[in-house]
Amino acid sequence: MTTDGMPRVHALRRGVPGRLPLVLLHGFPLDHRMWHDVTDLLPGEPTVLAVDLPGFGASPSGPDVAQALGADPAPSLEVMADGVAAALRGQGVERAVVAGLSLGGYVAMALVERHPDLVAGLGLIDTKATADDDAARRTRLEVAAQVRAEMRVDRVLGMRTTLLGATNRVTRPDLSERLERWTRDQGPLGLAWAQEAMAARPDRTQALRAYAGPAVVVVGEEDELSPVAASQHMVDALADARLVVVPGAGHMTSNESPEPVASALQGLLARAQRADAAA
Repeated sequence: MTTDGMPRVHALRRGVPGRLPLVLLHGFPLDHRMWHDVTDLLPGEPTVLAVDLPGFGASPSGPDVAQALGADPAPSLEVMADGVAAALRGQGVERAVVAGLSLGGYVAMALVERHPDLVAGLGLIDTKATADDDAARRTRLEVAAQVRAEMRVDRVLGMRTTLLGATNRVTRPDLSERLERWTRDQGPLGLAWAQEAMAARPDRTQALRAYAGPAVVVVGEEDELSPVAASQHMVDALADARLVVVPGAGHMTSNESPEPVASALQGLLARAQRADAAA
């Protein structure tokens, strides 16, 4: 489903009408397919929507989404968030539980800041609220420049191992193969634009402090990119958050250990539905 040049929204499951849907935002350098493992394990009958962020999967590029929005075409998470909000509203979704992993978590936090009425519940998975330090920012920009120059995704492929925890790097070679396959399906310009957008992102701790709704923060015990301390920082900033640490998993908990992720999101859905019903 597409709406007026906005990001692609995939219906992974059609649930009971009238209930809050669950909207899932993928990590870098992937697309909505990373959520199938979690969706298959969700109990009950929730509506589950997964978005291909600008430049990924079946979605238009970041500059194209910016043009459709009438926004600055410079790479930014704000364009991604505004595009997601417009795409959801184009599908009749005015309120949802929004969960994102890594890059998807950055976009979810931008949604909380820019479209707070849309977010009935917030799931932050293997992500962080703080901005990049200077070294991380330089690395992102170097990767983006190389990918643009070569028009190949090879520089990004090394992430398929760093995304996994130390345990699964050894015991689950199938996961590395899946991540490589999904990464190779992405366009190099989309990956470069997203790296530049992440490099430019601000610290959104204050946006989390301003958010009063229910939240869950999930992190792999072996996540080296967004470690447990970064998740605790977000929990401390949020008014109503629960922390779930997944043993033996790294940055890709959604695929390394989808059961606790599905359980955490189901709990968040239930809390958000109760809160909305009581409002």
